[in-house]
Amino acid sequence: MQKIILTGMGFMGTMHAQIYQHLKQARIVAVVDTARKQAAATMENLGIDVPLFDTLEEALGAVEADVVDLCLPTDLHLANSLTAIHAGKHLFCEKPLALTVAEGKKIAAAADRAGVTAQVGQCIRFWPEYVAFKKFLDSGKRGKLLSLALQRRSSLPDHSVDDWIIDPARSGGAAVDLHVHDTDFVLYLLGLPSGVTSEATFDPKLGPSQIFTLFHYSGLCVSAECGWNYPAKWGFQMAFQAVFEDAAVEYDSSADPSLTVTVGKGRKKALPFKKPSIGGSSTGAGNISSLAGYFNELKSFVGALEAKRAPETATLPDAVESLRVVAAELRSARSGKRVKL
Repeated sequence: MQKIILTGMGFMGTMHAQIYQHLKQARIVAVVDTARKQAAATMENLGIDVPLFDTLEEALGAVEADVVDLCLPTDLHLANSLTAIHAGKHLFCEKPLALTVAEGKKIAAAADRAGVTAQVGQCIRFWPEYVAFKKFLDSGKRGKLLSLALQRRSSLPDHSVDDWIIDPARSGGAAVDLHVHDTDFVLYLLGLPSGVTSEATFDPKLGPSQIFTLFHYSGLCVSAECGWNYPAKWGFQMAFQAVFEDAAVEYDSSADPSLTVTVGKGRKKALPFKKPSIGGSSTGAGNISSLAGYFNELKSFVGALEAKRAPETATLPDAVESLRVVAAELRSARSGKRVKL
């Protein structure tokens, strides 16, 4: 049984709290959140009856725990990750791992020295439709992958406490907070590209609010588009289109069926994928209600801890590398030049 200190009871912390209630090998033993009134109300609504603390240090000193789950604003990841690691606790840290590559490296180095297990919330690696696509790609049954285009589009997020997520000094803007999902997935599928070429919209208040990137691979076209500067009522969409020598696979979170395949001269049809029966969030906050990808990643993390082994994916080095590529994309967008990796 893994005893969890859940740090942050906002949108993502609430998602994690609901998932831990479904994992028999995990139990929340404390919650940390400075917005005490709001956190207490959420805890009561979810039936979570554990102590509530203002700081992680207070929680670590008061309860027995194995794991710290960080669902905090990104600018707080470094300090709180190091606090958890120095206390000898295993770490699950929401994405992005940190605001900068240097901060990410500090966290990874500290975890390595301390010998603690850590995983980062790059949930797209665990999202059911993306998992099914990777399986399709890895099978090689429909020939070589010729092109891959990914999109992640959103209205300006309005679900964060004090709107921290739209403050680029705290979140890094859409490029670091949202686009990192697709950059990470590209690296997971295809490895490191030789370089990137990017264009971005830099908003005076929002920072990099939209970004378009070409990832350079030999014999393969890969692009990703991300932005959260769409109109207020536009909503949210994540999608991709993959063209193979003998097939095309498409995903659209706003479509039904969400994942389709067209093979040879056949008609488009649904591509089956395995989805946990956990359902959706009961809180209604945020841009996604499905708990499936978050459930899969936390189940994998807790399972690794119970088996006393390191996670197989979404590791600290993975997360640092994804941050490094996003940083290169931003350098490309600012300079107007291709950046080598």
